[in-house]
Amino acid sequence: MEQTLPDSQAKEIIEQSVLFREVSETAVRWCLDDRRCVCLAVPGGGEIYTPQAYQRSLGIILSGAVQVSKGPLLLSRLKAGDLFGAAALFQEGEDYATTLTATVDCQVMLLQQTLVEELLERSPQAARNYVGYLTERIRFLSGRMDGLLAGSAEQKLARYLLEREETGRVELTEAGALLARRIHVSRASLYRAFDALQEAGAAEKRGKIVSILDRNKLQDCLSRVL
Repeated sequence: MEQTLPDSQAKEIIEQSVLFREVSETAVRWCLDDRRCVCLAVPGGGEIYTPQAYQRSLGIILSGAVQVSKGPLLLSRLKAGDLFGAAALFQEGEDYATTLTATVDCQVMLLQQTLVEELLERSPQAARNYVGYLTERIRFLSGRMDGLLAGSAEQKLARYLLEREETGRVELTEAGALLARRIHVSRASLYRAFDALQEAGAAEKRGKIVSILDRNKLQDCLSRVL
């Protein structure tokens, strides 16, 4: 990784990021001018953080894209403006939780932990932004856990339908590929799961409408993994 300087476009992304949104220009400029704030160029395929090699810094992606993985499991993809590295701050463990890999050439900005602490003390808005970001991360990870615990594609789909069922039906607001991604299965597995639920007499899909034929059978499908 090579140290760089943020250009005008990068500065705009910084100001619009979750951490700096609606933060005073004075506070933003103070943070960017501090020596504990550095910008790095990362080539595609390069690892930004790994469980054994990371910095106690909060990062912002200024350009490019990054994937977050834990072993063989892909957890998420990050784009320009997204934060990363919160798990590296304010913790006593030696290892970082995940591996962050640049999928294309990237530019990232790193804020050392001491700088983040001072920013949160100086700017109540930045503190509110950071707490809101952490709350969203908890919700995201909770959803991921639900998906992983759900079991097979049929069980994941059953959970999804039961959570959204209204008066015996579910109106799908996401297309096949997006729905498959939402419940963490392949598109082919999603179609097979719909067929299996219909064959079991639990649910039937017609276009964007899924009719719940037998709620008990749908719950039975889910209960097999609980």
